[in-house]
Amino acid sequence: MNRTHLLNKLWEYQHKFGYISNEAISEISKLLNVSAIEIESVVSFYHFFHKTPTGKHTIYLNNSIISELKGFEEVKTAFEKETGCTFNDNGNEEFSLFETSCIGLNDQEPAALINFYPFTDLTPKKVKLIVQKIKNGENIKDFASKTKSNIHYTPPFHKTVIFKPYEMGKSLQPILKNSPQQIIDKITKSKLLGCGGAFFPAGYKWQSCKNNEADTKYIICNADEGEPGTFKDKALFQYLPGLLYEGMILAGYATGAKEGIIYLRAEYLYLLPALEQLLEEFYTKNLLGKNILGIDGFDFKLRYQIGAGSYVCGAASALIESLEGRRGEPPVRSHSATKYGYLQKPTVVNNVETLCYAARIIEFGEDYFLNIGTPESPGTKLISISGDVAKPGIYEIEYGTTFKELLGIEMSQATSPYFVQVSGPSGDCINNTEFNRKICKEDILCGGALMVFNRNRDILQILRNFIEFFKEESCGVCTPCRAGNFILTEKIKKIQRGLCTQEDLDEIKQWGKIIKLSSRCGLGKASPNALIMATEKFKEYFNVKIAPNDGSQNVEFDMEDAIHEFDSLIKDTQL
Repeated sequence: MNRTHLLNKLWEYQHKFGYISNEAISEISKLLNVSAIEIESVVSFYHFFHKTPTGKHTIYLNNSIISELKGFEEVKTAFEKETGCTFNDNGNEEFSLFETSCIGLNDQEPAALINFYPFTDLTPKKVKLIVQKIKNGENIKDFASKTKSNIHYTPPFHKTVIFKPYEMGKSLQPILKNSPQQIIDKITKSKLLGCGGAFFPAGYKWQSCKNNEADTKYIICNADEGEPGTFKDKALFQYLPGLLYEGMILAGYATGAKEGIIYLRAEYLYLLPALEQLLEEFYTKNLLGKNILGIDGFDFKLRYQIGAGSYVCGAASALIESLEGRRGEPPVRSHSATKYGYLQKPTVVNNVETLCYAARIIEFGEDYFLNIGTPESPGTKLISISGDVAKPGIYEIEYGTTFKELLGIEMSQATSPYFVQVSGPSGDCINNTEFNRKICKEDILCGGALMVFNRNRDILQILRNFIEFFKEESCGVCTPCRAGNFILTEKIKKIQRGLCTQEDLDEIKQWGKIIKLSSRCGLGKASPNALIMATEKFKEYFNVKIAPNDGSQNVEFDMEDAIHEFDSLIKDTQL
């Protein structure tokens, strides 16, 4: 057993004891031959691992901006009142309360995970009932929310790609008539772009991995869907997990890889039993294992790896570090993963949606895919929509669809949309003059999330939530990201206090540029996007926030006045 088993061993102790003790670290150190210091550093990196005891019931309440606007504070107060605990401390023997970032339930906020079972559409009244049931000894699994993915729209049937009827193994049948290179050629011809946010051509990545000779290769599915506002991959796990498995099997056949790993975020742990049951069925039906479909030498095995709560592990290089039993910090790499990836072997890393599209392209044919969408971005795209809309949920749209159509009466039914965040906090924001823009490579691409805010929402509240998210999720390795996002947070606080000048807005842009240019990974490079864009696209809003540059911001500090109330209190006490 080597250090690639580290996450699993840590989870074993976390689930059994509620925390990871020094004794546990010592035992794991001996078992995996990894120093205790290294293991401690891994434990401290992940949100869901604890070094001190927690209660029997750990409650993680989502603090994303959608939750914040739907009643987060009232629900948080209710949890504290009913459990007798405060958030983000050790709690008591029965309960521990923690805030956490987006848990993939933005269409059903406020939402929480209790012992990693989901509870959605929370209210103070619901919280009281939930806590009472726990105190009465009821099994959490029995009354957890039956989460669903609300799929509100698909294109006309002849243009739908993902949400068509699924038949197990159907997308694998073309393997019998096509060589590995022919499968790659089909993916390349389809112009399939990666759907995780980088939009890298999938065919190019598969070809690169195939061209690199090695005794071992890997296919990794990035299912660490941590971008706030994004929950499209969860819908695929709930309704079409077999399509994902087939996409990975096809990638293995095409590149020569024999093993696949699905890195599943811990927030989706409640989906795992059903997913593993289907995995066993794939093995039973000879769609996984040895000599798949009767093809001599075509072997492919597949397993899950559970993450432990780290947004930055959504970056492929950081995810690989995590799989290898290290902190999920993006390393400085001189080669792509398709040459030196997992365990220094050629590796394809695609996200859930990309692999599902790959399976559908092989099933329906690349020409079917090319006849949908736009010339540069054919096909369809899954979008998660939340916020000020009547119908939050999942939309499979044809590339080339406008934001106006998405927000309109035929789709999400947005209420007076004003500020729309595209692709989550790391993406672009647009104002209501841009709603005729199209979602496609020729105009503006969307990684998979739209958060919609109307005129009644405070833009600074939204932006502060975004920047504080990046401040908390930064791995801390590079100074521009670690310190820069802290500085931007303080700048937003200053604006909220009414002490902002034009100089502060200029400094926000300067700091944003520094962070974008000098951060080592995508988290830092993207973190200032929304704030910088907002200062440009909502100038009227920020102009009102700017205080007159008359020196009133430089208030002289008067020590005697500051301690006057304290002195008076002391004198009264003495009397």
